[in-house]
Amino acid sequence: MKNLRKPLLVALCAAALTAAALPVTSQAAVDVFFNVAPPPPRVEIVPAPRAGWVWVPGYWAPRAHRHVWIAGHWERVRRGYAYVPPRWVERDHRWFYEQPRWHRGDRDGDGVPNYRDRAPNDPYRR
Repeated sequence: MKNLRKPLLVALCAAALTAAALPVTSQAAVDVFFNVAPPPPRVEIVPAPRAGWVWVPGYWAPRAHRHVWIAGHWERVRRGYAYVPPRWVERDHRWFYEQPRWHRGDRDGDGVPNYRDRAPNDPYRR
């Protein structure tokens, strides 16, 4: 047992030093803006509703310094969250892109955020 302590201690020290040298990842909010407004949305045929899924309409997204059309698609519903589609906002003669996200605060799971829902806790919702 005594002979194993030193190699074990060396291995633990090496592991600690290796872990300390690894890069730390972080998240940074980056504003994406254009001087030109995005083109008008394309016309898409919205399919019939599907239980447990929400339709995400197509939108213009920034890619490589230009607007790129992202076609509409289905996203699986997340209970307790409401889908917020992406949007372009004009500020100071620039167009800023706000990414799509899931917003917490949809207690009844109808896809409408509580702050916009007329009946956020509808007991008769199926």
